[in-house]
Amino acid sequence: MWWILRALVLVFAVAIAAAAYVYYLAAFDRSRPATETNVVVARGSTTHEVARQLKASGVIGHVRLFELLARAKRVETSVKAGEYRFGPKLTPLEVLDRVVTGGSQVAVWVTIPEGFTAREIAGVLADRNLGDGAALTEYFLRETIVLPDRSRSRNLEGLLFPNTYLMPLQSTPAALARIMTDQFSTELPRDAVERAKRLKLSIPQIVTLASLIEREAKADDERRLMAGVYYNRLRLNMPLEVDATIEYTFAHHKDVITRADLARDTPYNTYLRQGLPPTPIANPGGPSLRAAFDPQPSDFLFYVYMGNGHHAFSRTLSEHNANVAKYLH
Repeated sequence: MWWILRALVLVFAVAIAAAAYVYYLAAFDRSRPATETNVVVARGSTTHEVARQLKASGVIGHVRLFELLARAKRVETSVKAGEYRFGPKLTPLEVLDRVVTGGSQVAVWVTIPEGFTAREIAGVLADRNLGDGAALTEYFLRETIVLPDRSRSRNLEGLLFPNTYLMPLQSTPAALARIMTDQFSTELPRDAVERAKRLKLSIPQIVTLASLIEREAKADDERRLMAGVYYNRLRLNMPLEVDATIEYTFAHHKDVITRADLARDTPYNTYLRQGLPPTPIANPGGPSLRAAFDPQPSDFLFYVYMGNGHHAFSRTLSEHNANVAKYLH
């Protein structure tokens, strides 16, 4: 019995020592990181993936300890994605607190959806604490850039490319805009200037046309065909008659365009005015942008939505009216 008691005491002492050592490592060990270190946490990363990344960067020393701490604090699923700047000599508990609360973040992931307007994009950025929405909107709708064909945009509408970005906190509107317009330049076809000449439009005009496709098309396999409809109507001096251009002037989204809306004479009313609207009406994604530079040849002049993400295309007004009667009534 004496030896059993001594063994139990020894086991208990070892357990206490181990627990004390773990507690020391978690709350008092400041041996890492040795210097200021930046780490980018990808969206959707698990606690294990983050722990391995932090260890590889020299921010923590033990993956398993970090996971145990996260589990003990019940924050395994609370790690925030983004870029972090860790000062030297932090405890693992302090590191965990930073990646859970977003403290020490220097950049955040932001997704800009396809088809958002400059105003809507400003709202997304403001929601992520990247600036004042009104100031961002004002900058986006005031600033201009020169495009590869040497034409100048009227503002940045249409040029703020939809994507997922790592946006630095404390950025200026100019810096945020540059991130998105640089991506736009990357997404332009390499032969954009030559294509624009063949299509007899400037690059800003083609981007405007791409924004109509973005707002009207729902299926990728119809985007080039829809682009062809717009080019056909432009060539014949027919009004484009795109509802989405009228909606662009509204302060808030409307589910139904009324007769009164169609009668409002604004530069964006493509029922009353021929040609393209003066600026893009949204920021198109890659498929719409490529479709605008590469329209599908056809004789179609009309289309109407028939459900399931697709449109019925027609060559004559009588065919179009028949499709309207079939699908909208």
